Amino acid sequence: MSCCAPGADGSFDHPLPSSEELMLSSRIVGPGLRQTDLSVPQVHCGTCITTIEKALKTLPFVDRARVNLSTKRVSIVWKERTGTDPADPAALAKAIVNATGYDAHLFVNAEDMGENLQRELIRAVALCGFAAANIMLLSVSVWSGAEAATRDLFHWISALIAAPALIYGGRFFYQSAWHALRRGRTNMDVPIALAITLSYGVSLWETMHHGEHAWFDATVSLLFFLLIGRTLDHIMRDRARSAITGLARLSPRGAMVIGEDGSHEYRAVEDILPGNQVAIAMGERVPVDGIVESGASDIDVSIVNGESAPRSVKAGDAVQAGTVSLTGSLILRATAAAKDSFLSEVISLMEAAEGGRARYRRIADRAAQYYSPAVHLLALTSFLYWGLAGGDWKRAMLIAIAVLIITCPCALGLAVPVVQVVAAGRLFRNGIMVKDGSAMERLAEVDTVLFDKTGTLTLGRPTLIDVGKATPCHLAVAAGLAAHSRHPLSKALYGIASGPIPVFDGVEELPGKGLQGRTAKGMYRLGNRRFACGENNDEAADPSTLEVVLSRDGQELATFRFEDQIRPGAGLAVGKLSAKGFSTGILSGDRRGTVRVLAQRLGVDRWQAELSPREKAEFCETLAKEGRKAVMVGDGINDAPALAAAHVSIAPATAADIGRQAADFVFMHENLESVPLAIDVSRRAGRLIRENFALAIGYNIIAVPIALAGHATPLIAAIAMSTSSIIVVANALRLNRLAATEHLATAPAGSTQMPSRKAHFA
Repeated sequence: MSCCAPGADGSFDHPLPSSEELMLSSRIVGPGLRQTDLSVPQVHCGTCITTIEKALKTLPFVDRARVNLSTKRVSIVWKERTGTDPADPAALAKAIVNATGYDAHLFVNAEDMGENLQRELIRAVALCGFAAANIMLLSVSVWSGAEAATRDLFHWISALIAAPALIYGGRFFYQSAWHALRRGRTNMDVPIALAITLSYGVSLWETMHHGEHAWFDATVSLLFFLLIGRTLDHIMRDRARSAITGLARLSPRGAMVIGEDGSHEYRAVEDILPGNQVAIAMGERVPVDGIVESGASDIDVSIVNGESAPRSVKAGDAVQAGTVSLTGSLILRATAAAKDSFLSEVISLMEAAEGGRARYRRIADRAAQYYSPAVHLLALTSFLYWGLAGGDWKRAMLIAIAVLIITCPCALGLAVPVVQVVAAGRLFRNGIMVKDGSAMERLAEVDTVLFDKTGTLTLGRPTLIDVGKATPCHLAVAAGLAAHSRHPLSKALYGIASGPIPVFDGVEELPGKGLQGRTAKGMYRLGNRRFACGENNDEAADPSTLEVVLSRDGQELATFRFEDQIRPGAGLAVGKLSAKGFSTGILSGDRRGTVRVLAQRLGVDRWQAELSPREKAEFCETLAKEGRKAVMVGDGINDAPALAAAHVSIAPATAADIGRQAADFVFMHENLESVPLAIDVSRRAGRLIRENFALAIGYNIIAVPIALAGHATPLIAAIAMSTSSIIVVANALRLNRLAATEHLATAPAGSTQMPSRKAHFA
């Protein structure tokens, strides 16, 4: 059984790729193994994933298959030979098409197709709403006792209005039903397609034979309500955009490669091979992993460890793809091709994590598994019973149509998306964006909250906390030197002076060391202690802070200490989560001392430091294997795999583009109390969804026996169905009236309120 629905234009009519095309597009991933990626733009739910993966695994040469719901991509690893028989790559696409009826072809932009489908659904809703309103106006005259000729005329006009609405708006259900039936399966769209078709057909028959009753108004109104539910559902699903495309854009298109004869040649990044010498200018992003052969620079490594403080590199140091050279030029020797570099590894981690999380089956998907067969059985039973018992097959048909209409899953179709839309609006008014409706269902289930440090628990902006014995003159000198650097600590120092800034004869920035400039009073240096005060001075910085020393002619003048500012509401957020029984923890790429001090200040009992992106994602996967459901709150590119691997994820609006795209929720305010608020609203939304299902089921328990007994015409059935939909919508709107605990508390910037008790991992 499948609950899948095709795209707006049904089959996309792409020809199946040939074996030669698939072989050329595949890549070697192991001895005798190749990987092929196919686009299946119509895949949109957990059942799609299961159906496709099962179909592919039946092929003897397929080693493994994974469907990524976000990118609409199917990644298949297959053996080039099975025994003595060569593999037939064309069978991969055929297996998907035969199992689902969906197109499978070489990869295209699925995001554009999703946008097109949304536009088509909105147009269909508008058309059916317009048609329903006009048919209702004509029906009022018929209900008021119009004469036979007038009644027939109005029925014919209604039929003409309903026909295009049925064709244009109903095609979403017809295409889905046809794809299911032609492969011997059923889904929720089959009874919908039957109900609107039979209702229109019987109404047209009655009109042709001058019947007193026709039900075009019921047909189009039913279609209108169903399309509203389908559109809301699609909008909430489509907000779950993939971060993978944006992450890939961080890789430069190419770089300057130095030949053996010293010549410089610009090459596309995919043409840079291990062993090539690559020139990186100041401000450029590193294209591939490599070892520095010459030059020195401070590099932005936030993509690797999420920290704002740059890392100094010199000859012999390793650098990763995606990092940025801030203060100098480098010559590096490539150690890996682009497809094997750090950035590609992060992309692969995210694809694997997103594919696993996409297997989450939404409440509506689970309900669909049992609802459709029951509806078919009821309608068929009523038709056969009344036909055989009374001999009036026309009446039996009308009763069966009434059963189909009254059991049409309008209320069920609206039960989930309308609550999610209302909850998303509620969160939006509190500065929280929801990208995926199913994320609220997942967030309501979490029992563990994991935080990144820099940019999440802290603001990622170094703040000057101690100037020691510095005089206003010292502050002016430090600010004057800092004005010549892009280093984050220099930016924090710049502008602190209230008096005139001295003029230097020339300021030089030494990557990995600091700045130096000469005045009439001597040589001033601003940087690390060893650079400022001489080679015999050891570093003496507190591990929880950052230190910058100002010296003149090697003599220390002042020491400036910096600390990352704690995000407003961080302490309150941890306290609220702990009080509600959530386990909390910190996953950070920063130094152990810094993370330990922050965990102690906020009352987080468990933390891990100096983690790579892979280690963060693996930690989330380990929790999942233990049966824990974690929400990851992070902001950096290095957090993206963990955001995708967690059960659900949240990012601040200040996060990197990739962090925001990988997250399910984005909070716009600086206040971290957005996290417990989002959990609270999601749990309330979950309760309302369950209430809506109970209302929809209760409606069917009452209404279906009435229809089976023959006491409901198709029109009465349509009115009852519409009433159940209105009740479901009204119940969802209760979320807007729930009391005022849903407002963010006001916490002063840098607030470090201690929680009421410590939180622990189980």
